[in-house]
Amino acid sequence: MTTDEPHELRYVYAVCHPLGAPLQAELTGVAGAPPRQLEHRGLVAVVGSVPERDFAEAPLRSHLEDLDWLTETARAHQNVIAALTTVTSPLPLRLATVFRDDSGVRLMMEQEERRFRTGLDRLAGRVEWGVKVYVEEPGTPAPAPAPAASGRDYLRRRRAERTARDDTWRRAERFAQELHDELSRHAAHTRIHPPQNPELSRASGMNVLNAAYLVERSGAEEFVERVDATKGREPDLRVELTGPWAGYSFTAEEQEADT
Repeated sequence: MTTDEPHELRYVYAVCHPLGAPLQAELTGVAGAPPRQLEHRGLVAVVGSVPERDFAEAPLRSHLEDLDWLTETARAHQNVIAALTTVTSPLPLRLATVFRDDSGVRLMMEQEERRFRTGLDRLAGRVEWGVKVYVEEPGTPAPAPAPAASGRDYLRRRRAERTARDDTWRRAERFAQELHDELSRHAAHTRIHPPQNPELSRASGMNVLNAAYLVERSGAEEFVERVDATKGREPDLRVELTGPWAGYSFTAEEQEADT
């Protein structure tokens, strides 16, 4: 006997400890499917059903090169992780982590059990905050300088411009280091990411600090206040705070760079 019904695969969002309450009834994730809990050996994988035609290996590889599809999928993935973060401290898995069926998910949980438990212990009761510092670009171009009176005058002017830029960068780096040191004292773990490429991030200015901080939920308000107090402290420097997030930067596989 044959069937034309399409096969559905299992999309895994995160692993967490058993939840004290069911997931929101109206919550939807990737491919519009509601996530559900799959419990195994005292851990829970939050999974959803996705169509094989889109998430089997070959079509998925093609889809991941489609920016619109990737953006929509990432948004749905994050929607589920954000909902989980309001009720627990999940260990998020990589985007498009897919298995053939529930048995495949359970096998993965057995093989990765030690890593998952270590990561969940690290994340328990904590959330991630992101802090970035940028050197602002001038809002309006400076008026054109008067023509140099001589070659010596021109070289003097160029040296002065170069010195001003160097002073700004030294001040930015000193400020960023002092801010990072201060915030690190109020975080359980920290991670420094590479500076963001302005062409990719589309953020104005040059990124001199791109850091993540794993903070106790109970200390989140104080942490936010500390960051907010630095905004506007230095001219030409911009401080951005994002979060709270699940501990994306502090999963077990990333801990080699943890401080």
